[in-house]
Amino acid sequence: MNDWDAIVIGSGLSGLTCAAYLTATGKRTLVLEQNQVAGGCSQVFRRKGNRYEFDVGMHYIGECHPEGRMTAALRGLGLDGRIDFRQLDPDCHSTLVFPDLTFRVPSDWDTYLARLVEAFPHQERGLRLCVGILRRIGAELRAATIPGRTIAGMLRIVRAAPTLATVGLLPLTWLFAACRLSPLARAVIVGESGDYGVPPSRTSVALHGGFLDHYLTGGAWYPRGGGQVIPAHLIDVIQTHGGQVRTKARVTRILTDDGTVVGVQLDGGEAIRAPIVVSGADLKRTYLDLVGRDHLAPATVARVEKYRMALPLFSVYLGLDIDLADQLPNSTYWCYPHADVEQVYRDIYDGRIPDEMPIFLTSATTKDPGNPHAAPSGHSTLEVMCLAPQGTFWPSSDGYRKDPQYAVLKERLTEQLIDRATTVIPHLRQHIVWQEASSPLTHERFTLSTLGSCYGIEMAADQIGPRRPGPRTEIRGLWLTGASTIWGSGIVGAVSSGLGTAGAILRRPLSAEVKNGAVIADPSKLTPISPDWDPLAASKPNSPLRRRSRAAAK
Repeated sequence: MNDWDAIVIGSGLSGLTCAAYLTATGKRTLVLEQNQVAGGCSQVFRRKGNRYEFDVGMHYIGECHPEGRMTAALRGLGLDGRIDFRQLDPDCHSTLVFPDLTFRVPSDWDTYLARLVEAFPHQERGLRLCVGILRRIGAELRAATIPGRTIAGMLRIVRAAPTLATVGLLPLTWLFAACRLSPLARAVIVGESGDYGVPPSRTSVALHGGFLDHYLTGGAWYPRGGGQVIPAHLIDVIQTHGGQVRTKARVTRILTDDGTVVGVQLDGGEAIRAPIVVSGADLKRTYLDLVGRDHLAPATVARVEKYRMALPLFSVYLGLDIDLADQLPNSTYWCYPHADVEQVYRDIYDGRIPDEMPIFLTSATTKDPGNPHAAPSGHSTLEVMCLAPQGTFWPSSDGYRKDPQYAVLKERLTEQLIDRATTVIPHLRQHIVWQEASSPLTHERFTLSTLGSCYGIEMAADQIGPRRPGPRTEIRGLWLTGASTIWGSGIVGAVSSGLGTAGAILRRPLSAEVKNGAVIADPSKLTPISPDWDPLAASKPNSPLRRRSRAAAK
């Protein structure tokens, strides 16, 4: 058995961030990833002889402005200046397309309200009330620290965030009804809710207020060089500070002794010892498979089994022989066939795909035209996504790729999404030179997430805030990080979770420290970046290509 101070299971952004802060504070940390590329949902993949690069989950993020959480977390690891972000169009970071309205979402609360009032002048009073409540909650969440699960912690939240404490856990539909908003006005306000995948009736006022504030306070951003840049630099922090990242290393068991973690076992039987194990893997698999029901309290097993997973995504990736920057603004697109967003979710929960499916459409080459890996000159990439049903809607995961029913279903959904995308890019089909799709089963195969969910357990009102798991578990030395924890899903949620879990392990207020400007890692140790540095190669720590890339950088 090899000895480490800490082991992190999974190389998503939460796991890598946690490992980076642990190693920066002197703990020899090993990250174990079952895939061949580190990065989890933030990774990229390349196709057609590496001509086109596609993002799996890094589409647009908030809090990359100077005061943002993302900025602080990366600065604390000495990565400011090494990771650069390009802002999406601040006048229209998202475009919401409905049959009778196209609404341009700005990166500013005042302009956002003004545009809503302009679109719905007869609902001005209700809109001002609704947006005012959501804006106050966003500000309170920004200023608050996540409390412990104690009465004293809850009382601090009540005093510091009165709007959040009063209406935060009520459903968004309650707020809309109280403000007497029309169906279309409601649909516009929740137009980007696919980012967390919950219908308005299950969405808490707190969740949506925080979500809107995420973009309307500091803008929407995309990493220069593509999504793989962030995990690649986190890996560099880990490995230059005494840690290690291993890919193709699947954990099959978390080893315990008398209620205390002692290490992990890999597929093939290798055992690795450590007094601290952090799981950034899927929550249900962590508890029920890796730890095992026999090692948990019955109440814990019942609680974990009861958690509902968030809806998964179906994604279509297109390589195009045209430059979309000539046709599209630097904006994401959300296209809806009607204003009944609640009905869309009902269909999906019931295992039905509507004939006209709402889609999310984004182009990495439009957001980052200078990325040499994204596409050849004059070409573009396009990613088109929709929420998808779970479970029995899909064939059995065993051998699904050879299942004729799966092939037909996948082709049908692919064509539906491309058809919807032509409402934004009319001549799209004649410019497609590469086409590929991924389903929830694809996502489950690569990330081992339950039901292929990329958002972890659903961010519904009954599974949010203190109702989500914290970093500590009943197994001494076993910790949690990732989308299913109290920090929530998304890129910034994952990074915040990794930072928060590292702080809990170290019994140190790391989040507050880095917010105040502390730099925990040693920037002088980081690997110099050469002009031909490839973040994808750097995220394959076991490959000769990665080793050659690092040697060239030196």
